[in-house]
Amino acid sequence: MNHNTPLPPASPRPVCHLSDVHRRVMTAAQLRSHGVSSAETGEQCRPDGPWQQILPGVFLLHPGPPTSEERLHAVLLYAAREVSTSGVPVQPGAGEPHRPVYAEAMITGLAALTLHGFTTAPPLLSLERIDVLVPRLRRLRSTGCAHVVRTTTLPTPEQATGVPVAPVPRALVDAVARLTDAGAVRRLLTEAVRAGHCEPAVVVRELNQAKLLGRPHVVDAVDSLLAEGRAIAEARLYTMVREYGLPDPVWNVDLRLPGGPHLGGLDAYWPEQAVAVELDTRAPRQDEDAMWSEYARKREHLERLGITVVYITPRKLRDAMEQQAAVVRTALMASGDREPAAYVVVLPR
Repeated sequence: MNHNTPLPPASPRPVCHLSDVHRRVMTAAQLRSHGVSSAETGEQCRPDGPWQQILPGVFLLHPGPPTSEERLHAVLLYAAREVSTSGVPVQPGAGEPHRPVYAEAMITGLAALTLHGFTTAPPLLSLERIDVLVPRLRRLRSTGCAHVVRTTTLPTPEQATGVPVAPVPRALVDAVARLTDAGAVRRLLTEAVRAGHCEPAVVVRELNQAKLLGRPHVVDAVDSLLAEGRAIAEARLYTMVREYGLPDPVWNVDLRLPGGPHLGGLDAYWPEQAVAVELDTRAPRQDEDAMWSEYARKREHLERLGITVVYITPRKLRDAMEQQAAVVRTALMASGDREPAAYVVVLPR
């Protein structure tokens, strides 16, 4: 046998092919696959030994405190079902030539928000426990630096600094669930919107599904979030009109029939063309169907009067502003082909 001869399947593999962090943090099964017996592992983890057990079945292969990266990988190793890069579960004792990937587990909560780049989330090393999201039926318990969060449906993870993390809306919900400081909740929600991580309606929907909207400090933060989200969406609407050369509308108006009922508020209105724009900033808390029905009734009423209503979501304004400007321009140009609209009174809102 020379140095090019492949090792038989049962032979232990050296750890030199692993990244630094995966050489420093390993499970008992991984150690066995590299030829380290349980007895040898126990000997290395004696009180004055060079190794330490950081979580059940997960070992830190050096003395001293773990780094933030080591803690993240330790929590994932503890919570995840480890699979190879090909998706085949790793069998204890089998050599694994590639960096492991983590299945059925992802970092969530404050740690995930820090990894997403939130400046209002605390540094990783300051967190006593790291939230890890797993399927509801996984038989795991919170222990050490790992706090297990369960869900019936795992979201698709995103990658941040080489580890799987929950998307921002889910990570926000798991962070808020453990926070009692109203200021901290408000700062996190505000940054999520200001930094463009997600839209307010998505966050509120997640909070509602998690049954967190009954907490007074969360409700207060959500009210601030919705105001922040609307202000940002309105600013983008002004930018769209200016940058894409649309005629100037009247902004933030109420429509009424002469001597008749209130028809509703609009974010922008072109009286000569009878074209209106309304920002769809609905944030469902309980009955989304009822709120959408109210929007639909308002639109139908206005269109019976000959007024074209264009609904634009904050997300479309953010991601496809040029396309939304084209929709509004088309509506304005088509106004000459329609019957004249009913006369309405335009009042400042």
